Amino acid sequence: MRRSRLTAYLISTLLAVGFALTGAATAQASAAAGGYVALGDSYSSGVGAGSYISSSGSCNRSTNAYPYLWNAAHAPASFAFNACSGATTDDVLANQLGSLNSATGLVSISIGGNDAGFADVMTTCVLNSDSTCLSRINTARSYVASTLPGKLDAVYSAIRSKAPSARVVVIGYPRFYKLGTTCIGLSETKRSAINDAADYMDNAIAQRAAAHGFVFGDVRTTFGGHEICSGNSWLHSVNWLDIGTSYHPTAAGQSGGYLPVLTNNA
Repeated sequence: MRRSRLTAYLISTLLAVGFALTGAATAQASAAAGGYVALGDSYSSGVGAGSYISSSGSCNRSTNAYPYLWNAAHAPASFAFNACSGATTDDVLANQLGSLNSATGLVSISIGGNDAGFADVMTTCVLNSDSTCLSRINTARSYVASTLPGKLDAVYSAIRSKAPSARVVVIGYPRFYKLGTTCIGLSETKRSAINDAADYMDNAIAQRAAAHGFVFGDVRTTFGGHEICSGNSWLHSVNWLDIGTSYHPTAAGQSGGYLPVLTNNA
């Protein structure tokens, strides 16, 4: 490549990188200027991450949860931490949307797992046979295919109606297990089926998010290598002493798995 062409190429590359960085910074600044509202279920409230805010009661909102961490890092004009443990799409519609308004700049939400019976699926698979586990997972998958899309549409439409200018980041769920390793607990059959169900759920959520013009934040990549059975898990396995934290992200999972996804998509 001749020197003049090389120089022009380098300049154009540097300009492209600069514009990309400027665009990202502008988007972050816009979100901070407009205020941030965090909606959703226990994966957004921070169950399993400890350091719960006493005033949040049974919603178990954690100062280690990714919404709280993003707020601390970016200091938005306002911050409403409305996510709540156990929330379904109906709960979001009934109890979590009051903080949204025309000035809201950023909304994050994880929702759908409780609608599909996440807790019951995991309980069934821990306590019962492979065949019973797979049957319960298939029931959940049928719900995700037939009923969940409409539930998500109702939530996403309500968010857009109340916050017409906001950037909405819909955040998914991680795969739970690293496969192909020796690991005490569930069989490989169960682990594989649970991971496939997580993918099925994420794909359904991503499709509905895209239909509403929202961004889907995929945490499966950031949790890669940190699943249960990985030796460096960012997810709690079954915790008989505090059963509600089972299969939820640890503090490291919130900061290393969820926060980067929100930051990169906000």
